[in-house]
Amino acid sequence: MRRRVSAVAEELAAAVPPASGAVVMGTGIVSIGLSLDRQETLSRILVGIAAAVWIVLGLQLLALASRRRRLLLEQARLPAALTGIAGTNVLGTRLLLLGWNWQAAALLAVGLALWLALVPNVLAHWRRPTVGASFVLTVATESLAVLGAALAIEEGAPWLAVAALVCVGLGLLGYVFVVASFDLRQLLVGRGDHWVSGGALAIATLACARSAQAAGLLAPLRSVAGSLDTAALALWAAAAAWLPALLLGELLSRRGGYDVRRWSTVFPLGMYAVCSLVVGDVQRIGGLERFARIWIWVAFTVWLLVFAGMLRRSAEVVCVSLFARSPS
Repeated sequence: MRRRVSAVAEELAAAVPPASGAVVMGTGIVSIGLSLDRQETLSRILVGIAAAVWIVLGLQLLALASRRRRLLLEQARLPAALTGIAGTNVLGTRLLLLGWNWQAAALLAVGLALWLALVPNVLAHWRRPTVGASFVLTVATESLAVLGAALAIEEGAPWLAVAALVCVGLGLLGYVFVVASFDLRQLLVGRGDHWVSGGALAIATLACARSAQAAGLLAPLRSVAGSLDTAALALWAAAAAWLPALLLGELLSRRGGYDVRRWSTVFPLGMYAVCSLVVGDVQRIGGLERFARIWIWVAFTVWLLVFAGMLRRSAEVVCVSLFARSPS
């Protein structure tokens, strides 16, 4: 029995798709949105789930590195693998809201190390036309900017604010690179990750807004704070421009059943709420804040549906694997 369970566990580790980091991304950003909306108890439940999933995925990564190295190297070539970077930084950003500065700084270091290791490899094996998952290139980079800028504010570190600004620029360059060859048919045939086309701009909006706040608090960067505020508002408008097309695509296409790429729908929904709340607060635009406080519940509802689908699919996989190995 022990051997059977061990074999099933190894199979499950090998079966985890590279896009699994989006589970942490989606859960973490909805947790952040709920916290900003003062729903702290619910937010803490979700951050606990995000942290647990992050640990499990980390252990599975180690298992693959030791037993299925070739499979791991193949997965590391895919843009979806970059969800691990974004998930790490989103979790760090939520921990920072709890006052866990050292833990957030450690996750930023992990996220940066993963970025340096994975992004060159992904770019070396880049494929065109691009799909929704390709936009994770921008998301991963901007997630470094968001966490770096937030830490710069907390710690009063100008060098971190400068590094965050560099990441904002790199992330936007990455977006232009991806969108130039994006297959718009993905809005109809994508399995959930097509939402990142808008979500990538939403996180760029948040990164720019947080960088503006960091610049405003640090004397060497104060002169650029106003320009960054304006850029954040422009990026929010660009992100919002994707929403009608994304929603229309959902109405016109049937996408039944659970797919791990649906977590890449949860993330942009949560990110739209968070970036709208932050930009609305900074720019004193009440309409954005009201939209955000409604939209975070849309994101949470979708999170519940996708989370339930994930639990159901996981239970099915475990049962099938166990019974398949049972003696006849």
